[in-house]
Amino acid sequence: MAGTSPAMTDKGKTAMLRKILIAIVVLPLMAILVAFAVANRQAVTVSFDPFSATAPAYAVTLPLFAVVFIILILGVLIGGFSAWLRQGKWRRVARRLDADMRAVQDELHALRHHHATAPSHATDPMPPMAIPPPAA
Repeated sequence: MAGTSPAMTDKGKTAMLRKILIAIVVLPLMAILVAFAVANRQAVTVSFDPFSATAPAYAVTLPLFAVVFIILILGVLIGGFSAWLRQGKWRRVARRLDADMRAVQDELHALRHHHATAPSHATDPMPPMAIPPPAA
């Protein structure tokens, strides 16, 4: 590619990948959504009263695209919330393992500190080793 250095950093690659993703996926999706909104501007009445279809107590009149977008957004929020709830056990495991790792690191730090401040026994001569006589 012209204008990019041979040693591109990971951050630069990520930024370029993000721009490509926006160009390939997000822009056409936005064009489709705008076309959908323009084509579905007619007003619809959404009733929240299951007992009276002719004179509902709870009803709202909105453009059709607004109703579809609201339902889509609610679906994404509910799906995200349910995925978050399902992943709760993995977050608990990660927190427990993080606490265990911190405890081990603290213990290692304490052992290193103790070893560094302990008097050295390397100056004491080792007792001579006696080789036992061979058995006859």
